[in-house]
Amino acid sequence: MSDGPNTRPGASTTTNAGRPVSSDEHSLSVGRDGPVVLHDAYLIEKMAHFNRERVPERVVHAKGGGAYGTFRVTGDVREFTRADVFQPGRETPLLARFSSVAGEMGSPDTWRDPRGFALKFYTRHGNYDLVGNNTPVFFMRDPQKFQDFIRSQKRDPRTGLRDHTMQWDYWSLSPESAHQVTWLMGDRGIPRNWRRMDGFGSHTYMWVNAEGRRVWVKYHFLTDQGNDFLPQAEADLLAGQDADFYRRDLSTAIERGDHPSWTLKVQIMPAEDAADYRFNPFDLTKVWPHADYPLIEVGRMTLKENPENHHIHVEQAAFEPSNLVPGIGPSPDKMLLARMFSYPDAHRYRIGVNYDELPPNRPRVPVRSYAKDGRMRSFAPDTAAPYHPNSFGGPDAGEQTGVDEASWPVEAGELVREAYSAHRDDDDFVQPRALIRDVMDDAARERLVSNIAGHMSSVADHGVLTRALKYWRDVDSDIGERVAAALNGG
Repeated sequence: MSDGPNTRPGASTTTNAGRPVSSDEHSLSVGRDGPVVLHDAYLIEKMAHFNRERVPERVVHAKGGGAYGTFRVTGDVREFTRADVFQPGRETPLLARFSSVAGEMGSPDTWRDPRGFALKFYTRHGNYDLVGNNTPVFFMRDPQKFQDFIRSQKRDPRTGLRDHTMQWDYWSLSPESAHQVTWLMGDRGIPRNWRRMDGFGSHTYMWVNAEGRRVWVKYHFLTDQGNDFLPQAEADLLAGQDADFYRRDLSTAIERGDHPSWTLKVQIMPAEDAADYRFNPFDLTKVWPHADYPLIEVGRMTLKENPENHHIHVEQAAFEPSNLVPGIGPSPDKMLLARMFSYPDAHRYRIGVNYDELPPNRPRVPVRSYAKDGRMRSFAPDTAAPYHPNSFGGPDAGEQTGVDEASWPVEAGELVREAYSAHRDDDDFVQPRALIRDVMDDAARERLVSNIAGHMSSVADHGVLTRALKYWRDVDSDIGERVAAALNGG
């Protein structure tokens, strides 16, 4: 995406204010060998900017890459949602960012880790953001635990080293993690590249149709390139050879005209099914079986254009699940509801209060917001006066149509701190056990055992190791015994 004219060959260097520069190589000094002077404005500008040219990296999803493209609707889901982006025949520009969850900015792409799959649709009703991973579930169902979980996956503050003991200590004390850990330790834990992995909205969302009828929905972006993975040994080799393997693969594929695509399919649950479904449908550690709610095709996402500047368009991209458009709303998923606050709050800290004016975040439609001033504001909102109500023709929310907040679900009863209410299959081990027994073949199960044992081999605490082995025996007794055997009896 272009930000301005390209530099002409032979053009003169300028300061950031556009003034021609006298020299790119020599500082202004007192005599040839004297001290440099404070009024060398270009030298001071370069040094000052260099000291400030990094923004804080993301606490999670720090390492990533992305591209621009389009989403074209190929199905007809009007009976479920009136969201303009999903109406028949509609084509909408978008930005996609793929990432690793736990690694830092400089970490190798091919470490075993969930992969982020974040999309920003530039719709006719403003930006619609969908954040997810390459797995349909997550490690927990309650946001109270998220910060602790992430710290267990980061570096040990005493040594500054990644520590598998911390990871298995947390996982084995949190049995709800079993489904996601089974995905992570399986083949999907290290995709062949970003183009060869699926993406999932993971959370449950709400769709509202033109008549106001609500349904619950889950998003599945299925790669048209075919799923593929890296065996652990090959991933380890690539981590040393090319830490940017995924980022390079996406960029070079698009540059040579090999435009990757994903087909979006959704699962639809009638709103009334949720109350007595066999497990809580808003539990982020669970999937909806396709036999109960089959996949319905919506459209195809194709990535066609590499960013002209990685920092501007990828590092400053700000995705937030609170960016919803008419026809789409949240569900009672506690993780989703907490992220609706957490994500924009992270952007305000990391890249500034007016982050939504930056090129990748700027809507493609007029903005009429009563927000004013703040750091780095560059556009005057189209409001006539900076307050509401006003007498000068400013916008009025009461005159807008197509806003669905009145349809958003509000749980009845008192505010409480408690686990999800019990449904028949609200068990932390049912779905990872089914993933192992019903989805994986013998070869995939063998790789799963090898990956788990390899990952657990560096766990230093015997109590943690014993508990982690019980964790896998609870998931599947055979897998647990095979892991124990691979660890020489645990």
